[in-house]
Amino acid sequence: MDYLTQDRAPILEALEKMKAARLVPFDVPGHKRGRGNRELSEFLGSRCLDVDVNSMKMLDNLCHPVSVIKDAEILAAEAFGAAHAFFMVGGTTSAVQAMVLAAVGRGDKIIMPRNVHRSAINALILCGAVPVYVNPQMDHTLGISLGMRVDEMEAAIRKHPDAKAVLVNNPTYYGICSNLAAIVELAHAHGMKVLADEAHGTHFYFDDRLPQSAMEAGADMAAISMHKSGGSLTQSSMLLCGPEVNEGYVHQIVNLTQTTSGSYLLMVSLDISRRNLALHGKEIFDKVIGLVEYARDEINTIGDYYAYGKELINGDSVYDFDITKLSVFTRSVGLAGIEVYDILRDEYDIQTEFGDIANLLAYVSVGDRPKDIERLVAALAEIRRNHRKDSSKMLKAEYIDPVVKCAPQEAFYAEKESLPMEETAGRVTGEFVMCYPPGIPILAPGELITEEILTYIRYAKKKGCQMTGPEDMTIRHLNVMQEL
Repeated sequence: MDYLTQDRAPILEALEKMKAARLVPFDVPGHKRGRGNRELSEFLGSRCLDVDVNSMKMLDNLCHPVSVIKDAEILAAEAFGAAHAFFMVGGTTSAVQAMVLAAVGRGDKIIMPRNVHRSAINALILCGAVPVYVNPQMDHTLGISLGMRVDEMEAAIRKHPDAKAVLVNNPTYYGICSNLAAIVELAHAHGMKVLADEAHGTHFYFDDRLPQSAMEAGADMAAISMHKSGGSLTQSSMLLCGPEVNEGYVHQIVNLTQTTSGSYLLMVSLDISRRNLALHGKEIFDKVIGLVEYARDEINTIGDYYAYGKELINGDSVYDFDITKLSVFTRSVGLAGIEVYDILRDEYDIQTEFGDIANLLAYVSVGDRPKDIERLVAALAEIRRNHRKDSSKMLKAEYIDPVVKCAPQEAFYAEKESLPMEETAGRVTGEFVMCYPPGIPILAPGELITEEILTYIRYAKKKGCQMTGPEDMTIRHLNVMQEL
């Protein structure tokens, strides 16, 4: 397909042709290029609503792409070094769920770290597969979970040789990478597929100063958040597949849950962003690396804060580190990460990505400027000067190894009863509890509720973490499985 080169953007080109045709719309959406909803048109702009259109022959169809969407996916696969790429308009949640559903079914085992995003465990609720958790190592100073050790992965594979797949975070939200290539080699030697949650690793594909990407490491599938570091619109993502994956079957799985009304705003943003990364990716991410390295150095000269980086690498549980991540340890200032997050937003009009009970994550991208970095550093210095506290009584645990009593699907659909949270110790939860972001469950269906976990939940609530998951939106009651 010589006509398909990385400077092309097939969906963009098709939308421009459609606009030039001046079609009279007797199809959905009902706003009819914005004329039917003036307030929305004034807010978003007519150029946006002109291309908020439905599938038609000249624009192809996401459920069964045969022309421009197919061409855009071919270019995306080439750019990312994959055998095939699927455009996903349900966020990376939909991509993670599709790859899990494509790899395992009811009763199948899947080996994964427990610090996965809730989307992976949600997929197990949907398909009935059983998780085998390889609990990640902890950095007890920073209070964060690390990567998957290869020897622990090997032990899990030998103990569960009937497992069908392995899922790996590449990287974690904090920038920690496992030895993905070694895990792939190990899993493939035992006939298991390797799935990579690369929600935070889109940029790995375009700069050799960054950790190895999943496709380069030989993974079978990878879920990519183009809207995070790739520059596309929120909720637009991709699912990448390796050469040994049955593309047709994965397409069927994608269509089980993906909308039949794919947003062309999201798809064209994927198309344009892929072209931008393919043509200018190294230049873009070299700039990001420079900004973050400067910020890291400046923050570390303030005192107490610790913006960590490659010095964490130990060749095993921290095999590599994503140097575009500006992860900052705040507990030594006497403040939880979420407290610094709140102060930055409320007093300095600075919106960071998230704060947990010990760390702050500032997401830096090509859209940032040196003066933005200077403003963040100055604000952090002033927060330390004005808000510093004694850190000796602060909670240290960020990750608690769960005791799994049954599969997530069994617990989620079991008969349950609602109890006040303080009465649930010793019971098995039937729902999630998590701080969002980052969306890593504190409790997932089928896990034992302990006093340590309840203490963590109360502490996170007190510090201001945004808690989600339970049916009770106030997080005062939890649904637990009925005792037999």
